[in-house]
Amino acid sequence: MVEAQHTASTMRLVDSLEEQASLELVLEESKPPLPPEARRLHYLLATPFRYRPHVSSRFRAALEAGVWYGAEVLRTALAEKSYWRLRFLLDSPATPDLKPVPHTAFRAAVRTAAAVDLTVEPLVRDRPVWTHRVSYQGTQAFAAQARQAGIQLIRYESVRDPEHAACAAVLAPAVFGRAKPHSQHTWFIAASRARVRCARDERGGTSWEFTPEQLL
Repeated sequence: MVEAQHTASTMRLVDSLEEQASLELVLEESKPPLPPEARRLHYLLATPFRYRPHVSSRFRAALEAGVWYGAEVLRTALAEKSYWRLRFLLDSPATPDLKPVPHTAFRAAVRTAAAVDLTVEPLVRDRPVWTHRVSYQGTQAFAAQARQAGIQLIRYESVRDPEHAACAAVLAPAVFGRAKPHSQHTWFIAASRARVRCARDERGGTSWEFTPEQLL
């Protein structure tokens, strides 16, 4: 689940498709190069491996190699994305509610023998560490050791999904057997400090709603 701003963000700055293509080329040249093993992949799969963000995540400390995060079910992906929308509002008290923003939901298949599952024995014995809602120190330390051991994927329990379905932290691009994602569709996510609402389209239809108590 990613914010669908890749096209609109540059389109607003230019007057024609030709100008947009030129601007996209300039931006591409300014970005860090993709790792060789990720160059065959569609950008939705490759992009996380391109950067070393200053902001850390559950299985990646600041400035460490990128991690691609996915969820086994759509609801979980929406909950994880909703958490970060809510966090943005809570960290900036003067910011008004966030209006509906389009996001792209997509599926990708992964396959590897070099994986660990934190939801089963013996690793589930340390569940309080893996599912800590605030501190990522334990999971980041585990991911660092996993990389050294050649692990390519970590399966873990989502703490944002009210039903605690599983997620995957992909540490290596090689797990994507298929170079392109599939089953892409659009969701709109609107956030206030009281709730985050996710809808398949702006007119209604399939939707989920998450409260701060669930996400935090």
